[in-house]
Amino acid sequence: MVTAEGARDADVFAIVGDAGEYSVSVMLVRGGRNLGTNSYFPRAVLAEPHEALTSFVMQYYANAEAPAEVLLGSRVEEAPALEAALREQLGRSLEVRCPARGIAARWVELTRENAAQALRMRFARRAGMDEMLADLARELDLPEPPQRLECYDISHTGGEGTVASCVVFGPDGPLKKEYRRFNIRGVTPGDDYAALRQALERRYRHVRDGEVPAPDVLLIDGGVGQISEVHEVLEGFGFADLALVGVAKGPDRRPGQERLFIYGAQTPVTPAPNGPASRLIQRIRDEAHRFAITGHRRKRARRYNESVLEVVPGLGPAKRRALLKHFGGLQGVMRAGVGDLTQVSGIGAALARTLYDHLHPGS
Repeated sequence: MVTAEGARDADVFAIVGDAGEYSVSVMLVRGGRNLGTNSYFPRAVLAEPHEALTSFVMQYYANAEAPAEVLLGSRVEEAPALEAALREQLGRSLEVRCPARGIAARWVELTRENAAQALRMRFARRAGMDEMLADLARELDLPEPPQRLECYDISHTGGEGTVASCVVFGPDGPLKKEYRRFNIRGVTPGDDYAALRQALERRYRHVRDGEVPAPDVLLIDGGVGQISEVHEVLEGFGFADLALVGVAKGPDRRPGQERLFIYGAQTPVTPAPNGPASRLIQRIRDEAHRFAITGHRRKRARRYNESVLEVVPGLGPAKRRALLKHFGGLQGVMRAGVGDLTQVSGIGAALARTLYDHLHPGS
């Protein structure tokens, strides 16, 4: 609710930039306190700033609760219509306005400054990425800088719990919403070639069907063997001409010594150490490796949690999952008493006692 000046709840929106290059910042104010600011970069190629801001606010509250006040950092002719639309969407009253004085005006100014700073940082990052992409195009002899890159990596422990990762980069850096992991099944443990083939087959089925954009450059952690395996998959899906590059570590396995095996080229390319292309390759490869390892560790942890419970008589898969979900993992189950265990659906007193005795032998 709106309270005395300086002790109110409000969301503050400000937009800066030009059509196609907008930054919108949102400050959350609760009880008069600034809880932080987030910045977004909406795609609004032809929209004027006020149109882009109005559209953003409507979309923002499709997934967020609104306070009693919505403050805008620029005068919007559609403010009354926006207020009416939000009231209808939220099913309650609220006020949309552009303050000209007082602490609310200061909040607006701070939000606008944050939006401008976020846009400057975005441009700076893009300039760095533009340099790296241009240098990579020179190293790979591409006609123009790539706008979309994918990199794959495989992670497992002794061949168990194999996970393949796919990370995606563009002119603005990592596109994390487009990252994907693939749990590899049905291959010989430790067969990274087969794991890579399975991941690529699953991914490029979607690319072929138009559900996922094809990259300009496909990077694989590995050398000639890996890219030969991958090219067979790509050829089968109609992407034989896609630029395919294997990233192999140098003789000392130190960053900056990577060799790039380009499919169809006779000799590998070694980018200048610490050059723009080398930095980009390291960043993408390391991100793919990190993303694969994270997925593998999570899979291994889940498997461990379930395996400890698998030998409990009468505790089937559904009940194991219910226990882990209810208590937030195996440690929570271990801390639970018999009475706590019976609170989980399907776990009766007798099964709870059996489970407790199994987890706490000799107690």
